[in-house]
Amino acid sequence: MAVQALAAEKIASVKVREASLGDYPQIAELEFQYGLEGKKFEEWKHLWVDNPVYRQLAKSWPLGWVLEGSNRRIVGYIGNVPLSYEFEGEKLLVATSRGWVVDAQYRSYSILLLDYFFAQANVDLYLTTSLNAEAFKGFQFFEPSPVPVGNWDHSRFWATNCAGFLAGLLRAKGIPFVEPLSYLLSVPLSIRDQFLRRCLRKNGTRINVQFSSGFDEHFDVFWRELKRSRSQVLLGTRTREILDWHFKYALLENKVWIFCVVDGRRLMAYSIFYRQDNAQFGLKRVRLADFQTLANDNSLLMPMLSCALERCRRTGIHMLEVIGLCSEKAEVIGKLSPYRRKLPSWLSFYKTNNPRLAQSFKNQRVWDPCLFDGDSSL
Repeated sequence: MAVQALAAEKIASVKVREASLGDYPQIAELEFQYGLEGKKFEEWKHLWVDNPVYRQLAKSWPLGWVLEGSNRRIVGYIGNVPLSYEFEGEKLLVATSRGWVVDAQYRSYSILLLDYFFAQANVDLYLTTSLNAEAFKGFQFFEPSPVPVGNWDHSRFWATNCAGFLAGLLRAKGIPFVEPLSYLLSVPLSIRDQFLRRCLRKNGTRINVQFSSGFDEHFDVFWRELKRSRSQVLLGTRTREILDWHFKYALLENKVWIFCVVDGRRLMAYSIFYRQDNAQFGLKRVRLADFQTLANDNSLLMPMLSCALERCRRTGIHMLEVIGLCSEKAEVIGKLSPYRRKLPSWLSFYKTNNPRLAQSFKNQRVWDPCLFDGDSSL
């Protein structure tokens, strides 16, 4: 009876309410406690306050929800970031979750936060590209569908600083004497990397790849052409304004690389790579966030990858990683002989309550997913 009384008291003291900017200190503390990578307040606030989609919603959009225990202590949180997508000439309002975390003593109530998230009446599509195995246990109650394109349970990567990469791998496995072992074991990887570099030089392309330090008006022109030519594909909005918002702090910290292929003054293709290190194991990592082309020529990704790999080597980055992508783009990746690793779970899921969209999204040709989608690169 005493246990039941305690449980009843706990239930009575727990409530869900909308999150506010003033909740940041407690949310950040909770994220830190459970090993989530948090953001500084200005960067966290930027996800909404400077978000062009959020501003259009006249602040009627919830920042997320918190689970509040006794003494108004925040014991759970889920972020709710609005995104803009286009499909068949129609604008879609998309919600992506962020930072779902609940104190261990209140895990049995964590589903309440998801209930609020998935109950948003004005949302056309729920989309995530960073759902780990533990989080999926809660999400599965709402029956999301796996994004049907891209190997979201595997990654492909290249070791661009072989000794540093192996040192991080050995730390992850808890193996001692990391430094001497990493140099010894890196020899075969270094030989393979040298072979890849020779192949890229031998099969060098005449495509001129330019580096851009930011997004200019050419990206607006590019987006107008892209959405018109690929109207049958679900595409996240890629205006200059959206790209500036999405990558603002990564650009300020020099953690984004933008490569472009131009024809005269016309932007024909671009790729965006971003830093996402694994601080726990001292692993310096760059990931491909996005690649788009107007020429319907996915081979343009090859020279951009070549430039990114060379820059990784030059700047001491340990690995370059690719996750997701449609089969046509993945085929280009495969030509550069990447390593593969199994991820703990399938990362990308979606849900829509619109029957017409639900039927359309079963078609694989509708999808061209990447780490620009959802919150993976935010």
